[in-house]
Amino acid sequence: MKIRLMTISDYNQVYELWINTPGMGQNNLDDSKEGIDRYLKRNPSTCFVAEDEGKIIGVIMSGHDGRRGFIHHTAVLETYRRQGIGKKLVDKALNALEQEGINKVALVVFEKNKLGNSFWENMGFESRNDLVYRNKSIRELKRLDT
Repeated sequence: MKIRLMTISDYNQVYELWINTPGMGQNNLDDSKEGIDRYLKRNPSTCFVAEDEGKIIGVIMSGHDGRRGFIHHTAVLETYRRQGIGKKLVDKALNALEQEGINKVALVVFEKNKLGNSFWENMGFESRNDLVYRNKSIRELKRLDT
């Protein structure tokens, strides 16, 4: 197993992993090949895949706005879980963000995603009860939650 930078040529395997991972949320625009390509171009050194014999078994997308880091769409193929792959991906992303001068990282997990929330808690990410998460769609998005 090796961890390497994600490229747009990984998209089909990564998307397949996302849509087959319970608790994930995608949409037709941001998670399209074009949307992910934009994200990778903006964050060329902070997104990673874990690969085993040419097969993508894990992914983490992370980036920043110059002030805060953000983690999105982290997943490990079910048959490869509990081997430390998720932790290695998170460590790789956090190190890359730190190299870019980022001091704090945020992420969002669906409340119903018990496995995901447990993972992030074990990774040291704290839940904030003093914030209200808000968003507004500029364009109409079609959601696909797993």
